[in-house]
Amino acid sequence: MRMAIDDRWRQAAERVAVPLIALAASSVVFGVFLALVAQVDPLEVYGLMYQGAFGSWFSLQNTLVRAAPLILTALCTALPARLGLVVIGNEGALVAGGVAAASAGLLMHGAAPIAVQLVMAVAGMAVGGLWILAAGWLRHSRGVNETIASLLLTYIAIALMNHLVEGPLRDPQSLNKPSTAPIGEANMIGNLPGTDVHWGLALGVVFCIGAYVLMRHTTFGFAADMAGGNVRAARGMGLNVGRLVAVTCLLGGAAAGLAGMIEVAAVHGRANASLVAGYGYAGILVAFLARHHPLAIVPVAVLMGGISASNGLLQRRLDLPDATVLVLQGVIFVMILAGESLYGRIRVFQPRGA
Repeated sequence: MRMAIDDRWRQAAERVAVPLIALAASSVVFGVFLALVAQVDPLEVYGLMYQGAFGSWFSLQNTLVRAAPLILTALCTALPARLGLVVIGNEGALVAGGVAAASAGLLMHGAAPIAVQLVMAVAGMAVGGLWILAAGWLRHSRGVNETIASLLLTYIAIALMNHLVEGPLRDPQSLNKPSTAPIGEANMIGNLPGTDVHWGLALGVVFCIGAYVLMRHTTFGFAADMAGGNVRAARGMGLNVGRLVAVTCLLGGAAAGLAGMIEVAAVHGRANASLVAGYGYAGILVAFLARHHPLAIVPVAVLMGGISASNGLLQRRLDLPDATVLVLQGVIFVMILAGESLYGRIRVFQPRGA
């Protein structure tokens, strides 16, 4: 019994250590890139990144605002991953959910603000969920690769958003930047008490806790783990794999769709091209870095939000291009994928006697 507990702790430590090793390696590689290509002092860059992300109350709030959509979009990848699905259509679900939420808010014009916000949330979650469900259905019923399907659906969502905000839903007063009509100040989501951080952060944390309970402490989560480990064995035991795929994809897409609704109702006040801010793509990185663990998504999203928040300071102080932090995110993603080969190979984390 004691040996089983020790092995469990070793596995847990390995799941933490390998991503940390990947982050350390990313820092070294990115530092070399800064020194040789950008010709700046890497230590100065990292110092400014910390200052821009966590160095002041203003910076921390900016980081948390950027972390909120990352938490929700990361769930779009993390939940289907329990079934062995690699879904990367987070950006598409966010955009589709944002447009649906803005449309619902305009249709509810004149209703009580709480009713408008609830209808917007339901609309965003429903459309975002159905968007990812489409990729899951194609995989389960037609054998279409869910990674490619979800990525292509993202391009469709962005194209559809552009068509709607530049055509049927366009506000005539939005001249330079085509947008829908504003949902109204009264219908905007407020901030957490005493902060400039909107309630989307709290919703993201609640969703992660709910996802953790669902996937780790229910029979549904146990069934999802079994199907993710061996689909044939799961079917042989009578599990409805199609239902598992549908529910996990629907919930993951709903989380990303809610992120789109929050971007409309808490940040922009309308739907336009600003919805395509890359939060969905960054959410993929957050999910992989967190090893698809719902609770680990929160601190990882804060870290990635801080990297994004520091971008402006790097541009002002060192005149670095806007894509600098994107390079760092790319390096981290590559290192995380490379780190997968380390699991089970680090001697200190191997079971005793192995």
